[in-house]
Amino acid sequence: MNYEAIKKHPVLKALLISLFAAILFLPFKDIKSSTILFAIMFIFLSAVLLIKKSQVLPALPKIRWTPPHFLRAASVPSVIMVFILLPFFLKDYYLDVLIMSGIYMLLALGLNIIVGFTGLLNLGFAAFYAIGAYTYAIANTKLGLDFWTSIPLSAGIAALSGIALAIPALRLRGDYLAIVTLGFGEIVRLVLNNWDSLTNGPNGITGIARPSLFGASLDKLNTYYYLVFIFVVIAVIIIRRVECSRIGRAWISIKENEIAASSLGINTTKYKLYAFGFGTVWAGIAGILFASKMQFVSPESFTFMESVLILSMVIVGGLGNTFGAIAGAFILVLLPELLREVQSYRMLILGIALVLFMLFRPQGILGGFKSVHFRR
Repeated sequence: MNYEAIKKHPVLKALLISLFAAILFLPFKDIKSSTILFAIMFIFLSAVLLIKKSQVLPALPKIRWTPPHFLRAASVPSVIMVFILLPFFLKDYYLDVLIMSGIYMLLALGLNIIVGFTGLLNLGFAAFYAIGAYTYAIANTKLGLDFWTSIPLSAGIAALSGIALAIPALRLRGDYLAIVTLGFGEIVRLVLNNWDSLTNGPNGITGIARPSLFGASLDKLNTYYYLVFIFVVIAVIIIRRVECSRIGRAWISIKENEIAASSLGINTTKYKLYAFGFGTVWAGIAGILFASKMQFVSPESFTFMESVLILSMVIVGGLGNTFGAIAGAFILVLLPELLREVQSYRMLILGIALVLFMLFRPQGILGGFKSVHFRR
């Protein structure tokens, strides 16, 4: 029985999902607890899937409501205002979580350009994150360059690295391109781990300076939060402008049908290089923000699992949706912290939640919605 046949049988689908969760839970608890979990999940999922397949929900009257124009216009400023006011109400721990979610938002936005807009699978995106972080770490500790001077340097070197990888790799497609990017990510990590004279090897680089503005160091969490928040807002504005431009439309056409795009006169190679270069810029900026926040970088922060996490954020949010990438990053950073009380099981619960999410909404949180186009 193939997967398509399983999807047509709600009870069988619920059985397999529940069994999968129970088997994963078994090493942490005894058979009795795993059996209880299996029974609860099976009953709940069976009910949900049967109701979904039946005609009960379609028969209910659908309420369609289009918000007034002033509400739509006020939605983005309202969200921005909420994020501005958050530091006044949150403890330092939660501010730290929000700072990390902001850094991951930049990473997800960058990868969404490559994977979501252009359809080029990249499994080594953490390499460009590492390049941005180490560029600032070396420039600051060895050359004495400050944060603001290093921003174009980190972003530029990350972008050049992305283009350098893309030039030979763009002859490949699909899984082959993914393997090349995966290999590049591991090469970068191993170089950082073994080039002791430059990167200090596995011990990493310490003593990285925090950014300063008009002579005042941005070493407090609330000021650093605003710094990261400003970068995220700038990234969204720039990416949305590019997405709505001729370049963005070319990316979408390449993703939908590269042969058709090429026949229409679109230089697919050029626009793919644009995607790699533009997407990795934000990874470089995220890297410098991470390095200056932690004041320490090491190769262990940029493993393959980091690339998988960033890709998961883009997929959960919805491929090709700018605001979906932000939502995916926010959820996948916040959810493990909310589950910290169940330390032994939090990654297990997160994994099961992701599996269920992909089964019930594979297009992502905002994957079914078109991005809002702002017109003057």
